[in-house]
Amino acid sequence: MSRQRKHALGLAELIAVALGGMVGGGIFSILGISVQNIGNATPIAIAIGAFLAFLAAYSYVKLALYYQDEGATYSFFKKTFPDSHFAASVIGWLVVFGYISTLALYAFTFASYLSALFPKDPQWLLRKILAGSIITLFVLVNLFSVKGMGIIEDILVYTKLGILLVISGLLAGKGNLNYLLPVFDKSTSVLDIFIVASITFVAYEGFQLVINAYREMKDPQKNVSKAIYSSIGIACILYIVLSLAALFAFPKELIIKHKEFALAAGASQVLGHFAFIVVIFGALLATSSAISGTLFGSSRLMAVIAQDGYLPKLFSRRIKTYIPHYAIIVMGLIAFVLILTGGLQSILEFGSITFIVVSFLMSVANLKIRKKTKTKSVYAIMAMTGLLGALVLIFYYEFISNRMQLLSILLIYASLTVLAWLYAWMQNRKS
Repeated sequence: MSRQRKHALGLAELIAVALGGMVGGGIFSILGISVQNIGNATPIAIAIGAFLAFLAAYSYVKLALYYQDEGATYSFFKKTFPDSHFAASVIGWLVVFGYISTLALYAFTFASYLSALFPKDPQWLLRKILAGSIITLFVLVNLFSVKGMGIIEDILVYTKLGILLVISGLLAGKGNLNYLLPVFDKSTSVLDIFIVASITFVAYEGFQLVINAYREMKDPQKNVSKAIYSSIGIACILYIVLSLAALFAFPKELIIKHKEFALAAGASQVLGHFAFIVVIFGALLATSSAISGTLFGSSRLMAVIAQDGYLPKLFSRRIKTYIPHYAIIVMGLIAFVLILTGGLQSILEFGSITFIVVSFLMSVANLKIRKKTKTKSVYAIMAMTGLLGALVLIFYYEFISNRMQLLSILLIYASLTVLAWLYAWMQNRKS
């Protein structure tokens, strides 16, 4: 029984977990914000973001195959820099809260699309309750069974991919070529495009979730790289197709006005009520699978960090051999708190900054042990350069556009750093 549970996830399930963590918070969360900033150049920014994700994934794959550890980002850094207790603790806390922020992002998007079905726009409290309810549902799913989660994730992910492609085809048939011109508005600069590409990096962060399932997958030496690279490629194609279809079919003003549920609002005007319902259904499937996949992978990471003493030991406990039940429950609760206190833009940017930082550190770690991981230095250096540039651009954008939001994000990081220092100090005392 233990062996069957241990190898419950095949390549299809692993790709589903990664796509679940990407697509749900991807096009549905970033489309409106991207169009608002760079208009018809949105697909270009999405492609640049995918290139950055491939570079980041290269180091993750190399480190995963070398260390063979489900702790992913945290474990890779800790093993590469074994004497850096404080740094390992900080990374652990940042990654966990980065995933919690994406859970909040997906649940926020789910609630926005579900609310579009209501005859009247619901009050903010009801929208928050809807977001909390979907998180609760998938907390229970992840507590129930690894295999059950994998089957549900397969159904949700591959159904939503089919629906989204159908929607794209329908929109393309009703499009207006004039909406796509000009590709570059007079107000859009190359710098703006790279800033948006940096902000939307969070739309690809789900690929790391594959590594968190290392102990529960079939043939990890083959499936880790296949699942990660395939999922990024599929997500990129889907994002570009959907963004082009939306820009082709809807006036940009409509996308910007309804940026939290732009696809549904546009489909309703162009294709009618039935298409509106189909888009809503696709969005609900997408965000649901994102919540499930993110909870699955990140809770395993949280358990590994807790086992090492950098989070409360309670979170390391598991039921049915592999399910970290306390970690799953606490992540769901904290995500709901974020939903109650934050908005879509702030959650999106906090997640992007966090995953750019940790992806940069993975490239540094991979470069350090490049001979052991059989890494080509040029790829690791390209990743480091690109990710560092993306980080600078996001901070620049925040500084010029919303300094209060930047301050709040920095305060969150400061608080997490203090807590990480406290746990690292306690761990040093024990050792």
